[in-house]
Amino acid sequence: MVPIDSTDQPTPDARVVGALSADDPSRRLNAALALGTHPHPGAVDVLVARGGVEPDFFVRDMLTWALTRLPSEVTVPRLLAELDSTHAQARSQALHSLSKIRDRSVWPAITTALLRDADDTVARTAWRTAVVLVPDAERSALATELATQFGRGDREVQLSLSQALVELADVVEPVLAAGATHRDPAVRAHARATERLLLAPEAGFDLAVHEARRVAVLGPDREETPGADR
Repeated sequence: MVPIDSTDQPTPDARVVGALSADDPSRRLNAALALGTHPHPGAVDVLVARGGVEPDFFVRDMLTWALTRLPSEVTVPRLLAELDSTHAQARSQALHSLSKIRDRSVWPAITTALLRDADDTVARTAWRTAVVLVPDAERSALATELATQFGRGDREVQLSLSQALVELADVVEPVLAAGATHRDPAVRAHARATERLLLAPEAGFDLAVHEARRVAVLGPDREETPGADR
């Protein structure tokens, strides 16, 4: 690891900052670790900027950790600015970092546009961030908004949405009931799968989806009919 001397420096160690752009991901990881171990407010811009382009998951996670080591009054404004980036990874990484910092004052920045972002990764991160930061008084409204995304995307996207809704617990029951009667079978199946996940999380999402699709096709009267899915 490239050493860093002290947080009393007027600027972060240039060698460490430069290593964030090294070809070797292990060097980038060590540089992010160094900047988190010896946090320096002057590093916030380079940490945020690197998060928007860093290809390695583990390095990105270390960049977020380094940001959590800085005062929120330094990091939060810079991360909020990234939410308007034209680059999807920059938006997603900023959301992820905000979810780890857990400053609930940023809740108004978790907009409908982010929750419905055309990029699935950004939307998934926005859902996770929203359930962490949402004020108690806004939980029902958030559940209603998240329910507009029922039926979206592949298994991973749908699982992320269901997990976010399950985190909202009791307030989701009305939106799940409404989704279960939606005219779109994909929406019905996703809503029912989420309901099953809420009631029996140990059953797993794939089984919940299988059962929900069966009910969406056959109707609730045949939900428990042996062999109905054959």
